Amino acid sequence: MLPRPRADLKPNTADFERFPLVKPTGFREYDARWLFPQEINLMGLTAVGLGMATLFAERGVPKRIVVGHDYRWYSGSVKQALMTGLLAGGCEVHDIGLALSPMAYFAQFDLDVEGVAMVTASHNDNGWTGIKMGLARPLTFGPDEMSRLKDIVLSGGFKTADGGRYIFVPDMAERYIAALSKRPKLKRRLKVVAACGNGTAGAFAPQVLEAIGCEVVPLDCELDHSFPRYNPNPEDMKMLHAISEAVIAHKADVGLGFDGDGDRCGVVDNEGHEIFADTVGVMLARDISAQYPNATFVADVKSTGLFMTDPVLQANGAKALYWKTGHSYMKRYTFEQKALVGFEKSGHFFFQPPLGRGYDDGLVAALAVCDMLDRAPDKSMADLRRALPKTYQSPTMSPHCDDEKKYGIVDQIVAEYEGIAKAGGTIAGQSVRDLVTVNGVRVTLADGTWGLVRASSNKPELVIVVESPVSEANKIAMFRDIEARLAKHPEVGEYNQKI
Repeated sequence: MLPRPRADLKPNTADFERFPLVKPTGFREYDARWLFPQEINLMGLTAVGLGMATLFAERGVPKRIVVGHDYRWYSGSVKQALMTGLLAGGCEVHDIGLALSPMAYFAQFDLDVEGVAMVTASHNDNGWTGIKMGLARPLTFGPDEMSRLKDIVLSGGFKTADGGRYIFVPDMAERYIAALSKRPKLKRRLKVVAACGNGTAGAFAPQVLEAIGCEVVPLDCELDHSFPRYNPNPEDMKMLHAISEAVIAHKADVGLGFDGDGDRCGVVDNEGHEIFADTVGVMLARDISAQYPNATFVADVKSTGLFMTDPVLQANGAKALYWKTGHSYMKRYTFEQKALVGFEKSGHFFFQPPLGRGYDDGLVAALAVCDMLDRAPDKSMADLRRALPKTYQSPTMSPHCDDEKKYGIVDQIVAEYEGIAKAGGTIAGQSVRDLVTVNGVRVTLADGTWGLVRASSNKPELVIVVESPVSEANKIAMFRDIEARLAKHPEVGEYNQKI
């Protein structure tokens, strides 16, 4: 049996090679993310695998699990160590090799397997590793499962068991691509920039888009785990600007950007304008609700207010629900509410049957964008964007804040805004119309301008978004109010970008 994991081990020491290292903060709300090897070592990953097997047994779930890994130089060894623990815990492990996260989710259905453990740090910087886990398709772990897994691993409460079995699946990528491609080809010939940031999606996305009839312009699709130009993150303006330049240079109809593990999609229109994912969601909701009247959609609290107020959605009888940010939260809530699609501002989109299987897949989202354009042969992506009511929207801003401190600071900001609302005070010269505190705080002012402050679930950061349906000035005024409140906390570091 492995020794109980420790959090005080340092690389390049004897104890680091003798004991498992697992930093407790790596267990996030619904994912696991660690700096490797500073916060978790290979023995620590074996402990996590044993912990997962123990949790499956506790929950009465058959110990059968799909495992895949992304294209970071250390992900293969991380997966091997994780699988060692799963096998020692008695799991039947189906190794699909190099994969996207949605490919691993697809494999659960294709192989009729209950569990998943996808080794990926998604769009995080090099040096990070992580695991996206689930024990009931199409869902991934929520706080309950993550909390229990953390308890099992850190207490050393994992249990070995007989019956471990390793099965390598050599053709899952081909199966996944075939499943996405088995559909009518587009009637409209679309020229599409497929941008992958040198991440894992580069091995798969261009093939799928070509198979449905697109003319594909590949951008940074060569796999390179050093990410030489930018991190594969379609919410990052550096990646979006690169896509924009390629769209203009090649006179493309649309630019599609995929993150490091392929479960998110970013969009740039034919005029080179970067379209934030929640705005893309409204555009898709318009198109889909015309095909499926009275549809229910879910949007996360970071998303535009247009899901509630757009006149086309209202005319189509569409209903919108707002929920917590986070792919596991959104996936589960979309599933529970039997919504047709869930849209998250970060670019995670959750297409339920008959449009998808409920999990987030950047390629399914990309195909939905192509289908939307195919159903509007006389409209460009820019035309569809301009048809939406005007709003003034910020990018997602992410100042650094240590994991151990970020939730406490957000609690203080929530309390401040609750106090202002209760006292009838003003923010940026306006009264408070509404507060949503399901996930940090979303403050809506009298004219509909709103701002969000929450703690990132995956990284040592805060998350800030602001939007105004009235003016750029009101958007900036909302941000300045948030910025001033956070400036009182020296623990809050540099912003990735500001407005």
